[in-house]
Amino acid sequence: LANEMKQNDKIICMLEEQQKNDIRNINKAISEFWKDFQKPETRSEFDLSDPQALKKDIPARLSDDDPRCTISGLQKFMGEDLNYDQRMKFQKEQLREWSLQQQREWKNALADQKFTDDLYDKSRIELDQKTMEQQQKEEENRRAVCVATKDFNRTQAAEVAERKKLEKYQKMKDDMDEISNLLQGDFLSENPEQAVSSFGRHRVIPDRWKGMNQDQLMAIRSSQQQQVLEKLRMKEEERRRDAEWDRQSIQTARAQLVLERQQQRRYREHRRALDNINAELSQEQKSKNIYLKEEEYSNVPTDQYYAQFNTTSR
Repeated sequence: LANEMKQNDKIICMLEEQQKNDIRNINKAISEFWKDFQKPETRSEFDLSDPQALKKDIPARLSDDDPRCTISGLQKFMGEDLNYDQRMKFQKEQLREWSLQQQREWKNALADQKFTDDLYDKSRIELDQKTMEQQQKEEENRRAVCVATKDFNRTQAAEVAERKKLEKYQKMKDDMDEISNLLQGDFLSENPEQAVSSFGRHRVIPDRWKGMNQDQLMAIRSSQQQQVLEKLRMKEEERRRDAEWDRQSIQTARAQLVLERQQQRRYREHRRALDNINAELSQEQKSKNIYLKEEEYSNVPTDQYYAQFNTTSR
């Protein structure tokens, strides 16, 4: 299915590319037709927008019988057309030439269109043939894959059936051997020696053990009694150790309390001494400030005056 999808995508891409080429060729043919058969100078209104009109224009007056002369020039009057026959002949000849030229151009355009259509039909036929050949190859490959798959499945089914048959026979044989071993084994016969472990006679197999004798029970009880006494001894030692730790903790807390009280006492004494010093310094500063206010406007400041402040600040 994946290969078929890939092939379909490839075919679609080829068809899209062919369609793009066809559109490009058609647009190219239209452009060439416009360029060859629909030139701007062939239009009837080209004289109104001819960029070379001034270069092609003739002088305002060529001779006395110039047909462009106006009535006010008294060179040509209404009803006089001396060149009528020649002009009509020239116009008919020109129309005939234009008609023949358009017919030739139209035939050439039809021939080009026919050639383009033939080329397009040929390419489409070749593409269809390639597509059909590719589809036939894919059909053959798909048919071969189906045949190979059927053969493989048939072989696998035979192998599975044979394996199931062998497994069934082996399972039946194992079941018969197991039943025979159970009937002839020590478990159903309750042989005491079956509980002895291969690691030593002091070890037993739990699923075969039938119980302990009296000596083994007495040994277990004695061991349990010793374990109880040992546990009581360990609890007593732990209680004494905890009591000793509590006593040491209380002594440490008391010593810490005494030390904290001594530190607080020293801190209060130090604080009291510092407060006394600050009070003395404050009183001295106030007295100096009063003196300075009295001398502020009475004396002119001198160097000794500023030196006194510097000494006080120090």
